[in-house]
Parts: sequence; structure tokens; C-alpha cells
Amino acid sequence: MDKFMVIGERIHCISPTIRKALEERNPEPILKRAKEQIEAGATYLDVNIGPAEKDGEEVMTWAVKLIQDEFDNFPLALDTANRKAIEAGLKVYNDENGKAIINSADAGGRMDMFKLAAENNAKIIALCSKDGIPKDNDERMAYATEMLEKAMEFGMDPEDILFDPLFLVVKGMQDKQTEVLEAIKQLTDMGLKTTGGLSNISNGAPNDIRPIMDSAYAAMAMQCGLSSAIINPCEKRLMETIKTCDVIKNNILYADSYLEL
Repeated sequence: MDKFMVIGERIHCISPTIRKALEERNPEPILKRAKEQIEAGATYLDVNIGPAEKDGEEVMTWAVKLIQDEFDNFPLALDTANRKAIEAGLKVYNDENGKAIINSADAGGRMDMFKLAAENNAKIIALCSKDGIPKDNDERMAYATEMLEKAMEFGMDPEDILFDPLFLVVKGMQDKQTEVLEAIKQLTDMGLKTTGGLSNISNGAPNDIRPIMDSAYAAMAMQCGLSSAIINPCEKRLMETIKTCDVIKNNILYADSYLEL
């Protein structure tokens, strides 16, 4: 089994600090967040520049080169709704330590992103959605199958597709949580890899509760076969849970020091 893939979420334009750093091309806050996440055990870093409608190509090019030059071509997920910005990031991306991840495609207007991934030897996150939240798992699986077929038409290896069942907030959608876990199991049973924004489930909860909820859900989702997640790797409790699940699932070899690895 493969070790769980941790995609660090903290380089995100929703943060005022990161948004200002991107606007001003100030490297220090970006590199600080990158270093913290890498040291905490991230496998990939998500670089979310938002819609970036005005200067997205320039911003993504700058951010990709900045992080990869500083951290030995560390693997990145390129996250924006701006296709041209994704293309610009891919042009300068060095994949010697891991293929780029395009974040993201869906079964609707972003279906063409699979072609972009195939042309650039990249991985891609595939949202099991066409327009909003799917109503049930039948719909999720229909979208997943549709995207898989399209991606393979373009020549993609299914191993390079990370299907996202869409993690939903517990506070308000409590009755949907086991459904999402069942979707992960169904996708896994199809031989497919999975991912998603795990911290979505605890949105709106008190800050002291969020790590507890995220950690518990991570363990349950990993048991269902979850391959990876977009998370905050600097959250110690969550990372300890993931590492322990990796040991129990025989994804990594046990040693007394496994939490330090």
C-alpha cells in the first residue's frame, strides 16, 4: 500500500497574509508557510491563488518558481479557476520529485482540464460534481465514471487521478457524513485514488473542536480507503492520527520513532 499523501493547504489566498504576499510578490510569507508544512510532513503543497483573473499567469509562475527553487523542486498542486494560470505554472514546473497536481477538474465545465493534465504529464483532482453538491452516491459514481472515461480518452493513467467525493460540513449536513465515507469506499473498490478538503467537515466549529473532528474523520476515511487529503499538516493531532493509521494499515513500517518520521 502507498503511504497517505498529505497535501498542505496553508498557501491559500483566503489568508490575508498570503493574499497580500501574492499581490506584492513578497516571498517571505510564502516561503515561511512552505517550510513549516514541509517540516511537518507534507507530501505536496497546494498553491491556491484564487480566481486570479487579472494577473494569474504571472502570479502562478512566480509562486511555482519561488517555492521549487527554494525547496529542491518540492511537488506542488496548482490551484486556481484560471486555466491560463495553470498552464503558466505547468510550463515552469519541475517534476523530478513528483508530478504537478492540477486542482481541479469536474464533470461539468472543467472537464477539459483532463486534456491539460494528459498533455503535461500531471496528476489531477477530479471533483465528483457537475454543478454543486451531488444529491447522492449514485450521482457521485456517475460523475466519477464519466470523468474516468474522458481522462482515459485523453491518455491519462487512472493512477494520476484523485477523485474528490466532496467533504461536507458536519455543522448543518451531519446526515451526509456516512454517505461521503461510503463514496470513498466505492471509489476505492473501483481501484481509484481519492482526496478532498478534509477540513471542510469541521467548518464553523469552535477552534478547539476542529482538530478532534478532523482527526476522527481522517481515521474513518482512511479505513474506507482515502488515499490523500488537503489538510493543515501543522496540526499535530491530525498528523499523528494519519501517521498512526498508516502504521495500522501497513502503509509504513512500525518503529518506536514513527511519529518523528
